[in-house]
Amino acid sequence: MTTIPYRTALIVGAGSGISASVARGLATAGLKVGVAARNVDKLASLAAETGAERFTVDASDPAAVAHLFDEVDTRLGVPDVVLYNAGARAHGPIAELDPEAVRKAVEISAFGGFLVVQQAARRMIPRGAGAILLTGASASVKGYPHSAAFAMGKFALRGLAQSTARELGPKGIHVAHFVIDGMVRSARRPDPNDRPDSTLNPDEIAQTYLDILRQPRSAWSLEVETRPWVETF
Repeated sequence: MTTIPYRTALIVGAGSGISASVARGLATAGLKVGVAARNVDKLASLAAETGAERFTVDASDPAAVAHLFDEVDTRLGVPDVVLYNAGARAHGPIAELDPEAVRKAVEISAFGGFLVVQQAARRMIPRGAGAILLTGASASVKGYPHSAAFAMGKFALRGLAQSTARELGPKGIHVAHFVIDGMVRSARRPDPNDRPDSTLNPDEIAQTYLDILRQPRSAWSLEVETRPWVETF
């Protein structure tokens, strides 16, 4: 198996699902890992398991994101890999949504992605190397009823990924967007008994992220979709 050509990684919007699985995979591959979230207490067990450094951040706050990267530079080292995994929802009928809740959801899902990508790019461009990974969803490519705010944020994040990939790719920086097209399996949301394998295993999703990091730059993937194999469409 090809070695991942990076040494340090930062995951922003870390939790117990995809990002935790990616953190484990990166640590197993020998990378130093940092995990950042608004509430770092929930990351204690993951940090103990992987040796990851924990960082507190509000991803929608420009000053907080700039401080995060300065702190990561000092405590972990300048990150070679940055994964943006944060997202937020304001669920409900369009006529009844609270505008401030929608604003916050879009700020976290999209504006926060911009802030993190910008800080990562400032560090990677001078070195001519690095990888920026952005986690999308079914809502990145199709909106659903009662999910306008989430779709707005994820559509914007996908646009950010496409534009940034074309700008930074020629500078040696691999930008990739992941469309997670399905429900992610968890202890709270296991496969239904009557539909085995109908949800996505986060460890197996993470394997796709790690595979992207191993790609030779002559054939980089800029977007990858993952969905359960039992889908009939």
